[in-house]
Amino acid sequence: MTTPLKITPITLAKLAKLGITRRSDLVLHLPLRYEDETHLAPIATLQVGESAQIQGVVAHSEVTHRPHRALVCRLEDGSGEVFLRFLHFHAGIQQQLKVGKRVRAVGEVREGFYGREMVHPKCSNVEDDTPLQTSLTPVYPTTAGLSQTSLRKLILNALDVIPISDTLPAALCNRLSLQDFPSSIRLLHQPTPDISAARLEAHSHPAWQRIKFDELLAQQISMRIHHRERHQRAAVALLPRGTLTQSLLAALPFSLTQAQQKVLAEISRDLSLPHPMQRLLLGDVGSGKTIVAALAALQAIENGYQVALMSPTEILAEQHFLKLSEWLEPLGITPVWLSGSLKKSAKQRATAAIASGETLLAIGTHALFQKNVQFHKLGLAIVDEQHKFGVEQRLALHAKGKESAEITQAVRPELVEGQSTPSNVGLKPDLRNSVHPSTGPGRTESESSAARAPEPHQLMMSATPIPRTLAMSFYADLDVSVIDELPPGRTPIVTKLVNDNRRAEVCERVRAACAKGQQAYWVCPLIEESETLELQNAQETFENMQATFSELRVGLVHGRLDNAEKVRVMAAFKAGELDLLVATTVIEVGVDVPNASLMVIEHAERMGLAQLHQLRGRVGRGAAHSLCILLFQPPLSELARARLKIIFEHTDGFVIAQEDLQLRGPGELLGARQSGVAMLRFADLNEDGELLELARKVADELLSDDPDTCRKHLQRWIAHKHDFLHV
Repeated sequence: MTTPLKITPITLAKLAKLGITRRSDLVLHLPLRYEDETHLAPIATLQVGESAQIQGVVAHSEVTHRPHRALVCRLEDGSGEVFLRFLHFHAGIQQQLKVGKRVRAVGEVREGFYGREMVHPKCSNVEDDTPLQTSLTPVYPTTAGLSQTSLRKLILNALDVIPISDTLPAALCNRLSLQDFPSSIRLLHQPTPDISAARLEAHSHPAWQRIKFDELLAQQISMRIHHRERHQRAAVALLPRGTLTQSLLAALPFSLTQAQQKVLAEISRDLSLPHPMQRLLLGDVGSGKTIVAALAALQAIENGYQVALMSPTEILAEQHFLKLSEWLEPLGITPVWLSGSLKKSAKQRATAAIASGETLLAIGTHALFQKNVQFHKLGLAIVDEQHKFGVEQRLALHAKGKESAEITQAVRPELVEGQSTPSNVGLKPDLRNSVHPSTGPGRTESESSAARAPEPHQLMMSATPIPRTLAMSFYADLDVSVIDELPPGRTPIVTKLVNDNRRAEVCERVRAACAKGQQAYWVCPLIEESETLELQNAQETFENMQATFSELRVGLVHGRLDNAEKVRVMAAFKAGELDLLVATTVIEVGVDVPNASLMVIEHAERMGLAQLHQLRGRVGRGAAHSLCILLFQPPLSELARARLKIIFEHTDGFVIAQEDLQLRGPGELLGARQSGVAMLRFADLNEDGELLELARKVADELLSDDPDTCRKHLQRWIAHKHDFLHV
């Protein structure tokens, strides 16, 4: 029986950097690529750009200083010669490559200073009868101080000492035409020479298909378990009363689209259930998510519960505050505004109103989940642009709801049991009779579930559309609603790509638009001078615009302005008191000025697709034909060229998001580090959509019929990993 290798504490620390904390993790640490050391190539047959293994005798070896200091050796095998060059070397390598030594080398062939050469090849001294490898040599992801040789030795030892069984029933694998797990994992670590290295590296071999399916299945099982567990937790059932919601709908100057009505019905149904809603509301720029959020808030307020609406930036939170105040104050509901920039006295008044229940709607930034903010009775938390918050911030807001529920339970336990009418504070006296008593969560699974402090419902919104495969994979524990329809009357936005050397023409286009009574944005990526990026900054552009357009009223807004000044400038622009607004990307979301029909974006080549699409969505909100000009400075990188081509050709946010997924991958698109989402290591959502669909179906099937298999499968794939919930 093979003995497990002893691993030193230093090596353990290095392995931990790779996410390896158990011996079984070594088995799932799979190669990036392979080197073919199973045969020798005659030196005469070497082709520039190809990797090969060669063997020969060192005919010459010296330390040269042209063009750089290097150890250079000439290797001959009778068919030809090739040079081995080492820029960094020590005495051991010099000894290994002394004249007359027989050497076996593996590396990529280049055209160099001395002719064909290999730079820093892998070398070993051999004899004429030294056997070749019998399988392709794996090259693993590693970290500083952990060599490929050491890592291979540890992995091969783990393969020998750990019993590798299949977590899935043989009948299921046969039905799905999947290769068994033990043979798949061994093949990937030790592929025989007859297997195509290119197919292995492309992850298209059946062994890779099995590994990717298992990974996706573990993710789907985990997410569905989270989904089911949430349905076992208690929440207040916020029944649709209709009084306030119908009043708001009747007062609106527009009708809801069918898509808005559909998602509102989904949200309303979830709010009325005795377990916490966790719904993600996706909608393209201008699709009308804010009114849906307002109507959802009213359903909680009608039941006497508080609502918190959190936005990532003050300017977006301020827009929500102004819009919701306009809609809700005629109904007797006065929102409270809370942000970090408020004066101490204003903060104290706001937090007191929230703690006492005097206000039923609190709107603000991350200030809403500071320690000194206590909610009287939080029933619904709405998080806008949720991907821009860290997982700790979303957890903090979630905890606020539990705190308020526990306080309510301790002080007035009858509310948790649904035996008393919740407080109607926060509404004008003439509206108190329109609020109906809440039934509370009721008694669902048991007496104990009713006695637990109920959690708040959560509605997360994003104007950054998420591709379907991404939603199925990383948001499988959430319920997702999509507004896939724009309100009528929105004019299509024409997008033009313009070289920066045509800036004078762009200025004339701005002058002409403003002369017609329309308004324009001029967006810059930086506020002040930067020594590292030669980008137009907002302050300089503002001064230039004032000089260029002496006849126009020009304003400036950016993130470093104090809140009062930002509000003043935005209000002036919206009121038509400014013709041209120079701004940074703080206007990316939430700004709604129907008369603004022209946008110029400086250095568009430096911005991401989602940001460009969001900025472009600030125009096209009125009846006038709208134009977005993307100014770029050549030369363009390949990635920048691809981004600009996509934004030029498409206006559908979901199409743009799918293209963005292909360009950047899910990690960068989701902000994995920010959101705490554990990324897939092996599966590729661009390539493996069918496997994902299959894994999703099998996960539901196994959870219903074979929970023991689910347990074993999760134990292999994610048992020791921190399990982030999408909160």
